[in-house]
Amino acid sequence: MIKVAIVGLGFMGATHIRAYRKIPNVSLAAVCNPSGRNLDGDLSRVAGNLGDADPVRLDMSQVKAFKNFDELLGDSTIDLIDICTPTKSHPALAIDALKAGRHVICEKPLARTSELAREIAAVSKESKGFFMPAMCLRFWPGWAWLKTAIDDGRYGRVLGACFRRVAEPPAWGQDNFFDGSQSGGALLDLHIHDTDFVQYCFGKPQSVFATGYTKFSGAVDHVLTQYKVSSEAIVSAEGAWAMSKGFGFVMSYTVNFERATADYQLGKGADALQVCEEGKSFEGIKCDGPDGFVGELTHMVEAIRSGTPPSVVTADEAVAAVEICEAEEKSVQTGKAVSVGA
Repeated sequence: MIKVAIVGLGFMGATHIRAYRKIPNVSLAAVCNPSGRNLDGDLSRVAGNLGDADPVRLDMSQVKAFKNFDELLGDSTIDLIDICTPTKSHPALAIDALKAGRHVICEKPLARTSELAREIAAVSKESKGFFMPAMCLRFWPGWAWLKTAIDDGRYGRVLGACFRRVAEPPAWGQDNFFDGSQSGGALLDLHIHDTDFVQYCFGKPQSVFATGYTKFSGAVDHVLTQYKVSSEAIVSAEGAWAMSKGFGFVMSYTVNFERATADYQLGKGADALQVCEEGKSFEGIKCDGPDGFVGELTHMVEAIRSGTPPSVVTADEAVAAVEICEAEEKSVQTGKAVSVGA
């Protein structure tokens, strides 16, 4: 039995709780929230833009509650610390947990800046516990299918790829999200999913050219980026949380291979993924498996059980994702293409 403590009880904390319930031999042993909010175990009013919407109510006779993070770290029965707090708190919490020898999974972005993200990565390499950034898109069935299709070359090489993740402003965590100096706006908190997936599929970009604007956070709330990648495929991604209220959430991609075109649209439900091979009509592709939240947490739990570090996403890759986003932000500000550090 892997005993988990979740730190932060907002939308992502509730999402992770739901995901752990679907993983065998995992126990939610503790919750921690420095603000004290939701420590009664009632997260029924917590909502977000993706994942299972079933209300979360914990039986607190079975779950320890902590307001003080140091006291949580003093509980030696906890195997895994799951950090779901606002971005600004990630470095201190992750580093303290790693130095305490715990296994740690930390929500994206790893930190507000690549400098702070590198500090976490450096400590993780010296810790006896495993560390994993929670980049759920790598585990999402439709995206995992795409990564495999690119790698095995079943449709030939990729000629072009376009990713899109756009939404109305978040209705939760606004004190954090609406302060771009802390959250990084949609570019760093939402768009980073697709930035990371671009590097996952095509390698770290050589340079980026991005346009964008701020609407309410003071940071970039809508961005459209062109990535220069080594394969010379035309790769772009759009990310926003600047759409009008009522717009909802759109998560999609279109990838054109030499011999096929793959199209994914979350709103189509079971028919989300369609592939049109050369000379044929579109055919639905069923991608079995749990959502990306269950997938990433299962990967971390299995790593702990096997004693083998998690491999699908690493701390260095999470640092690189922040570095690429910083280059995008600079490109928005300067109107010029920006090289991405090696």
